[in-house]
Amino acid sequence: MTTIEIKDAKGEAAGTLELPASVYGIEPNVPVMHQVVRSQRASWRAGTHDTRTRGEVRGGGKKPWRQKGTGRARQGTIRAPHWTGGGVVFGPHPRSYAFRVNNKEVKLAMRSALSAKLADGQLVVVKDFDFEKPRTKDAVAALKALGLDRRTTVIIPDDAVETFLSFRNIPTVNVMPVSAINTYELIDNKALVICESCLSYIEEVLA
Repeated sequence: MTTIEIKDAKGEAAGTLELPASVYGIEPNVPVMHQVVRSQRASWRAGTHDTRTRGEVRGGGKKPWRQKGTGRARQGTIRAPHWTGGGVVFGPHPRSYAFRVNNKEVKLAMRSALSAKLADGQLVVVKDFDFEKPRTKDAVAALKALGLDRRTTVIIPDDAVETFLSFRNIPTVNVMPVSAINTYELIDNKALVICESCLSYIEEVLA
């Protein structure tokens, strides 16, 4: 078990909490984290690039000159790849860059990311933000009270609509529901803020 201090929206201490070592106290597996992040980024690529082959470019239906007797090399079409305006050889075509990673590796990567954040002192656990209505000014004040002026990821409960709307317009903040967490989002920041009510869900999924 690892002990961490809980803070409230005003930046004041609100008690301590024991975090399971199986999720937050392992030795980070950097190669697996790298593999999972590569898989995520590859799946986001559109893969819509395309080039035309000699059979797809316009023109070139007529043989440019007769086969023999001209003294020049024989040619069948002006749209062959070695002609200007001709087709492209081995050019890119629409494809998917996605590749699969085992579920056990995905969970190991997230446990490694959480453990690394805790070890580096970049993990902050807060009481659930109690915004009565969506207000970005309140969210900015909460981050300032917590001493977070860097690129921050905020993990909130799935049903915390007011909290999501309050944080989403802050340029340096990436707010996301706990059910959507992934390795890339966990490490692409300088500080990771997790609401206390989200910890049980994370432990249940990753333990």
